[in-house]
Amino acid sequence: MALNNGTSEGTIRWGILGTGFIAGLQTQDLLENGFTVQAVGSRSLESSTAFAEKYGIATAHGSYEELVADPDVDVVYIATPHPFHHANASLALNAGKHVLVEKSFTMNAREAQEIVNLASSRGLVALEAMWTRFLPHMIRIREIIEAGTIGEVRKVVASHNQSLPTDPAHRLNDPALGGGALLDLGIYPISFAFDILGTPSAIRASASMTATGVDRQTAAIFDYADGAQALVDCELDAASANRALVIGTKGWIDIEHTWYNPVPFTVFAVDGTVVERFEQPVNSRGMQYQAAELERMVAAGETAGTILPPEETVAIMAAMDEIRRQIGLSYAADTAGA
Repeated sequence: MALNNGTSEGTIRWGILGTGFIAGLQTQDLLENGFTVQAVGSRSLESSTAFAEKYGIATAHGSYEELVADPDVDVVYIATPHPFHHANASLALNAGKHVLVEKSFTMNAREAQEIVNLASSRGLVALEAMWTRFLPHMIRIREIIEAGTIGEVRKVVASHNQSLPTDPAHRLNDPALGGGALLDLGIYPISFAFDILGTPSAIRASASMTATGVDRQTAAIFDYADGAQALVDCELDAASANRALVIGTKGWIDIEHTWYNPVPFTVFAVDGTVVERFEQPVNSRGMQYQAAELERMVAAGETAGTILPPEETVAIMAAMDEIRRQIGLSYAADTAGA
């Protein structure tokens, strides 16, 4: 399936919920590619005003409630830490706004299903902001696999390892804020495995934990009914090349560092000869493509796309629930509403 070029006509108006680092990245990509960013909301008017001034946004709101009630906002981008995604997305959907929700989509599959159900009941889009899915190189990889160029896919290998702050009080190390490698970093290779191979029939996982009780590093094997496997790993205190492979019976695809960014990849035949080299630079960071897909869905009157359907987002959260069960990692959200 061909995706649009990551630009907008500017007729759909965006509101940014949250003013942190990731909110700035998304906002910059929106503004550089023709999107209309109408408003920003924060729990602090001072914070939202500073963000609005930095990015030239017309309206700054001092609460999330004011942002979602703004009649000049059509879509809300949820950029808060993931323990708050469920409440923030629910707030926006109940106000009649479409939502683009940062990954991990929620804390667990139960919360994800509730958001998906709410969006569906109101005829609204709830799209997970797994930006990698919508990048041109991933679109091309799916085409290559569908064409049978590398034969039957037998294995997916993907890593996401970074050297991040080790301060116990940092969000990434705080269980109360959904800390750990899995939800922040592991979501990338796990989503990639789902993209290429679908939902696994079984999962085997292991992890090492931090002193604060979250996973420092986690690895998992996904088994599939046809014998295929995915090998995924993540770590938050040691960096790596972060490459990915898709291995088939007729060849393989090697996605370069850092694979989840808009980077080149090479398709090899089984004898090592190059079949295709793909290298397509993109404007900005590349986060505009997920926003363009949401705008396409809204314009088409769709509430579910094919690149990352809502039910797949829920299934990915369920896989991470199972990994957490196996490694002994639980969060407050797991018992809330149970």
